[in-house]
Amino acid sequence: MNNLAFENPDAQTIAHALQSRTASRELEVPLLPEVANKVITLSQDPESDAAQLASLIQSDQALAGHVMHIANSAAYSPNATLVSLQQAITRLGMNLISDIALAASISAKMFKAPGFENHIQSIWRHALATALWGKEIARQGRRNVEATFLCGLLHSIGRPVVIQAALDCANKTHTKLSEADVLLLEENLHTPVGVAVAQRWEMPQIVCESIEFFHAYEKATQAREQTTMINGGAAFATHMLTPDQLSAEQLTALPVLADLNLYDDEVQSLLDKKDDIKSTMEAMLGR
Repeated sequence: MNNLAFENPDAQTIAHALQSRTASRELEVPLLPEVANKVITLSQDPESDAAQLASLIQSDQALAGHVMHIANSAAYSPNATLVSLQQAITRLGMNLISDIALAASISAKMFKAPGFENHIQSIWRHALATALWGKEIARQGRRNVEATFLCGLLHSIGRPVVIQAALDCANKTHTKLSEADVLLLEENLHTPVGVAVAQRWEMPQIVCESIEFFHAYEKATQAREQTTMINGGAAFATHMLTPDQLSAEQLTALPVLADLNLYDDEVQSLLDKKDDIKSTMEAMLGR
């Protein structure tokens, strides 16, 4: 990595330290919640069943309450009250409950970065929106919906990890980092750090590859399809959350939509789901 234009020149030392720790697998990363790991394992096991998923979620009281709260939200059950996890799984399906449990157990609350709480929450909102849009793109193309959700949820996991690690490093070395310095570190290091986190969490190869090649999906090999859908999903998410940054006209002109073989009527069909996806995202965030 070349020298960056930091406000505090000492920040370059932190950049090199984080880069070195990432390469040598010594960078401290948050632990993946045990229940999230088990949810991923169950969701990928064709032999698993709803009773196993319900039992797993019930082992974590807070998660069980959160899942039931979301399952009973207007986005999922507008005309019914679900009273048990078994009932929720029967009504909504095992895959959807898995998505809800994953989104509830992996969240912005995992990270300790004083002063950057709102920024990390914004990153997480965009990641969740990307996962939901990725699912819709995958569904429209009749591709693997569940794998795309997981790839979307974790595609930017390196960003909050870089911010937390940079602040920790600055605190230990008594280096004063400006907000601009931290954001510059995030922008330049989030990809290798994200891959390192996914590998440490023993994520499937397609997740690691979709993180590594998110910004250059045409270079992906094993997970090119998922990576392209995630890139497209992220564009829809940006348009939904910050339309002033990416208008509908700018969105439809992006090359990734052509690479996804999305025709104009299919793009419009996706855009028609915007309110539903926003409502689902807010429900998953517990709002």
